[in-house]
Amino acid sequence: MHLVSTLLEGEGHRVVQASDGDAALAAIDSQQPDLIVLDLGLPEMSGLELLSRVRPRVAVPIIVVSGREAESERVLAFDLGADDYVVKPFLLREFAARIRASLRRVRMTSDAVYSFDTVEIRVSSREVTVAGKPVTLSRREFDLLAYLAARPGEVVSREQILRDVWQSSEAWQDTATVTEHVRRIRLKIEPDPGKPRWIRAVRNVGYRLESDDQVLLDE
Repeated sequence: MHLVSTLLEGEGHRVVQASDGDAALAAIDSQQPDLIVLDLGLPEMSGLELLSRVRPRVAVPIIVVSGREAESERVLAFDLGADDYVVKPFLLREFAARIRASLRRVRMTSDAVYSFDTVEIRVSSREVTVAGKPVTLSRREFDLLAYLAARPGEVVSREQILRDVWQSSEAWQDTATVTEHVRRIRLKIEPDPGKPRWIRAVRNVGYRLESDDQVLLDE
């Protein structure tokens, strides 16, 4: 990964390297990185174990690098919270482009203002208003609402929500957690929670947010 570090530093990124899992956890806790590149070929602690321990700590993009191409390995990495999976050997400039794209998506999302009908969600300040009046959401309720608002009209499964919002999976957490949080959000933003207008359930699949409005970005 030395060549990767050199290339990224040449593009203006500050790179902190860790030689094993324990060092990586310590660096993540102390440095609070904007993005993590995790090589699965680590000594002592396995890369997948490290991934499972890193994801609950941070919400930043995690790009996994591995010499293994098996589909089962990729699926497991994504289930544990990876945002991208890159197989070695790879083209350095393409890899750097993946990193730039991941960081760009994070910046866009963090500045977003989602507006649909009377509901407005300001991601950077974590504020929600309905008809101009502030609504108090828990941290996880806000994360879930913003996640759905970023995907208007898209059906998202409970399993995917667990993975992306909770950084968890069915193996660790019941999907009923998602159902309960959706119920609570509806009580706070829907005109008639019993007949939801915005957060619609798709039977045996998950949820989608009904909205024709555009996503606005703060300048």
